[in-house]
Amino acid sequence: MLVFALSRIPGVLPQNFSAAYAIAFCGAVYFSGAMAWWLPLGTLLATDIALNAFYYHETVFSWYMLVKTLGFVAIVAIGKLFSKRDGWFKLLGGGLLGAILFYLITNTASWIYNPGYAKTLLGWWQALTTGIPGLPPTWEFFRNTLMSSGLFTALFVSSVKLTAPAESPADKEAGAREPQPEAEPEESKA
Repeated sequence: MLVFALSRIPGVLPQNFSAAYAIAFCGAVYFSGAMAWWLPLGTLLATDIALNAFYYHETVFSWYMLVKTLGFVAIVAIGKLFSKRDGWFKLLGGGLLGAILFYLITNTASWIYNPGYAKTLLGWWQALTTGIPGLPPTWEFFRNTLMSSGLFTALFVSSVKLTAPAESPADKEAGAREPQPEAEPEESKA
């Protein structure tokens, strides 16, 4: 998490090229309980606060920081729908889905908040593709979001899968034959 936090320093990676999307998704998949929520989200929140205070010289909390945090909460929620036993491609797809959702949430919020966008369907499309004239097009940020999410999710999932002890055929069969709890008889529910 320290290496991830340091990677958030502006200029270390290209704009919107971040391990944050994969950290949120894979944290939800591989950590259990509250750790799946608080470790990735806490690290993101702490680094956002530090960047706002010491680098951007903005207010510590802003509406956009709230929107970004909600976007990462959505990625963690998607990650909780997956299992560490899922296949590599399924987990990669989940990481990409989280990045797409994050992009839609944050750019829709920009469309709502930024007076430079017309509050029409065409204005929303502009927020998702070209952005505000004179600034880099938002599709470039989307490209970097997808590329970094795919790369870092693939690296995290691969490293976990390659370092995990192999499950023997007997373990697989035992897991498939685990006794399921019996349903209570209807009379005892009354």
